[in-house]
Amino acid sequence: MITAEEAIERLKKGNEQYVSVDTFHADISPDTLEHFAKNGQEPYAIIIGCSDSRVIPERIFHAAMGDLFTIRVAGNVIDDHQLGSIEYAAGHLGTKLIVVLGHTRCGAVTAAIHHDPDGYIKYITDEIKKAIGQETDDYRAAVLNVRQSVRIIESSLEIQKDEAEGLKVVGAVYRIENGTVEFCV
Repeated sequence: MITAEEAIERLKKGNEQYVSVDTFHADISPDTLEHFAKNGQEPYAIIIGCSDSRVIPERIFHAAMGDLFTIRVAGNVIDDHQLGSIEYAAGHLGTKLIVVLGHTRCGAVTAAIHHDPDGYIKYITDEIKKAIGQETDDYRAAVLNVRQSVRIIESSLEIQKDEAEGLKVVGAVYRIENGTVEFCV
């Protein structure tokens, strides 16, 4: 298992590769599938990202099968279900890095800024509104939303225990416009 700092560097290098190439090739050969079936998973990072179809963490970080433990929910908000998944990956798989990955032009953030939706999406936009307050700038709202999710994760007693053992929680924003990731928290 690698350290949190090594994992961040690996993600940064992967994003540089993603931005500089036109195609992405993933090894999903029978040998690779058999390897993971027999040996389980050892992801080097936990990514909590938005469900947006334009935001694919494995591609953004040029990661292979088994590299990332990815949790996706609209607006990258955190509730008990996400915390349970995070605690599983950190505690049982030994992953040392948690990244909350927001992005620009996020539909959930836009809905929180400009609308008051009905239905279940209101649970998501209400959480985002708490995080962003009166902010109307897309990028700054995304950063504030990421920071709120980082705070929620860090408030978990299990995560606090793991942080004492080398776990790190960071925030990042993916720019839809150019493919770059900025680690911001």
